[in-house]
Amino acid sequence: MKHRVFGRTGIEVSEIGFGAWQIGGSWGDVAEADGRAALEAALDAGMTFVDTADVYGDGRSERIIAEVLRSRGGTRPFVATKAGRRLSPHIDAGYTAENLTAFVDRSLKNLGVERLDLVQLHCPPTETLYRPEVAAAMEALKTAGKIRDWGVSVEKVEEALKAIEYPGVVSIQIIYNMFRQRPASLFFREAKARGVAVIARVPLASGLLSGKFTAETHFAADDHRLFNRHGEAFDVGETFAGVPFEVGLAAVEEIRRLVPVGTAMAAFALRWILMNDAVTVVIPGARNAAQAQANAAASDLPALSDETMAAVRAVYDARIAPHVHQRW
Repeated sequence: MKHRVFGRTGIEVSEIGFGAWQIGGSWGDVAEADGRAALEAALDAGMTFVDTADVYGDGRSERIIAEVLRSRGGTRPFVATKAGRRLSPHIDAGYTAENLTAFVDRSLKNLGVERLDLVQLHCPPTETLYRPEVAAAMEALKTAGKIRDWGVSVEKVEEALKAIEYPGVVSIQIIYNMFRQRPASLFFREAKARGVAVIARVPLASGLLSGKFTAETHFAADDHRLFNRHGEAFDVGETFAGVPFEVGLAAVEEIRRLVPVGTAMAAFALRWILMNDAVTVVIPGARNAAQAQANAAASDLPALSDETMAAVRAVYDARIAPHVHQRW
């Protein structure tokens, strides 16, 4: 497993991390035992970065992580969590020092630690990023010793560019994959210039880029890939990266021809993301040990050729960009 430096924190993390949304909920039935096994396998494979949130399974994800790390002992991985989406309704006015402190206190308890490694504002409303008092509240939590650092998880490139204007923001989490390429232009350049770490989420476009889905694939009622197809529950960009399912399936078939013989398409998709050195860590999810092990293996793949990168871009430009490029 290769490592990259997490921005100006100077901390080294594995370039492939463990995205813990699936072991929390909203991905169909994932048994707690399978969730623990997935995390154990990820850590055994050398992953040292774990990303979760207080709303994943209403704290279930954080608690599973705490249990696994407590039982393993030894050197702890870097654990990033998020705060803000517990607000109901999720509106800008709810981002107060009082609420953020309560969310952090709850995560401290769930994760069983005295200080959180990283707390990310969890896709806050755009206007929240224009209120410096929110940044001041996060800095106060840092001064109080409850968090080591803070960052922002965003939906849009414009939000990422605004967030990194705050000197305390050490990281941005953003959707970046073969179906969401816009961050690689202006935002990545600005992030590198400021020493801001980039966490790439939804790397497989909710599984589309695994190459395993067909038009006949069915999803469970509690799987966001069914209930959020049109943004019914949260931003539609979180589901299949915002790409209409049938459009994504057609693009996948074109990309499949670019995958080297003997390489899994999911691993190929992860390696494509890691070709950009502005990315610090990519966080695929896993619902079982086998998926976690397969994700980790992507770190060992050779670099993709310029021709392959250009071919992927051509598919994006022709089939995907009209649906997503200007939206996020």
